[in-house]
Amino acid sequence: MNFTEKKTHYNILFIILTVILFLLIIFCAALGAADINFFKSMKILFSKLPFINILIDTSNIKASESLIVLNIRLPRILMSIIIGIGLSIVGCSFQAIFKNPMADPYILGISSGSALGATVGIILNFSFLSKFLNSVIGISFFAFLGGILTTLFVYNIARVGKKLPTNTLLLSGVTMSFLLSSIISILMLFNRNQLEDIYMWTMGSVSSASWQELKIVVPIILIGSLIIISLSKDLNIMLTGDSTAESLGVNVEKVKKIILITSSLIVASCVSVTGIIGFVGLIIPHITRLIVGPDHKILFPFSALFGAIFLTITDTLARTLINPSEIPVGVITALFGAPYFLYLLYQNKKKVL
Repeated sequence: MNFTEKKTHYNILFIILTVILFLLIIFCAALGAADINFFKSMKILFSKLPFINILIDTSNIKASESLIVLNIRLPRILMSIIIGIGLSIVGCSFQAIFKNPMADPYILGISSGSALGATVGIILNFSFLSKFLNSVIGISFFAFLGGILTTLFVYNIARVGKKLPTNTLLLSGVTMSFLLSSIISILMLFNRNQLEDIYMWTMGSVSSASWQELKIVVPIILIGSLIIISLSKDLNIMLTGDSTAESLGVNVEKVKKIILITSSLIVASCVSVTGIIGFVGLIIPHITRLIVGPDHKILFPFSALFGAIFLTITDTLARTLINPSEIPVGVITALFGAPYFLYLLYQNKKKVL
């Protein structure tokens, strides 16, 4: 297959996946405790689109059905899409700069920092001294702040002058993750009344998604993702080795810093609104790489699409499997992700043997 044929093939595949995602939004918006069929869901969603809305007859749709689809299910579906995009893009970029197929968005301890911030926020929420403070700032802000501060701390520990050795960065992140997890355990031990809230937050959920949260996280994740995607050419060259990349004119340290800062903002934003949703940024880049190859110009957009589809499906399963209750989506992604991770390890072991 020559370059032109390959490009056409990828364009067609991208269009097909985009259509699948669009249909998935309508289908998932129809699923839930309230019985709303696919066509009603489609009418409700299309009635809000400019130019198309004049062709849609919504006379047979109840106000309560529109409310459920537009204000409860749709924000949750869109949040799943944007979080799936963010985690997949960051997972791809980290696997490139660390040259480690097992790297994921949480490898630098950002998730643990956010979890600690959220834990503090949850504890303060139940303290008579801090109810006003929490109502103004919110648990999400504490989580976001915790993730950013952790990144700054890890960065300053790892950097050597103007250079940022990836091995030192990786070790610093893992060490910080263990340290912060220990602090969270201590806080949970001394605040047993909030134990369930803290534990449920760390399992990851999109249940609290709202239009207000989407307005905050969507610009951060989309702009951050575009910045990382713009570095695709440099990341392709860096796969050959830092020394080779520098000899070819790539400012390796600058690229690492941009990706670290941008990825940290994306991950902190994701974790601040949904908690820790594991395995998305690990398995999606792997699956995508098997399908489209290692070229980041192609890998990034396809990973974003696959990540959006994957998290939308898993969150829909999380909220529909045991109606009217729900399972944290982090549990569902782990059920899919952990076996795949073990499969990767087994495949690598066979290569060694």
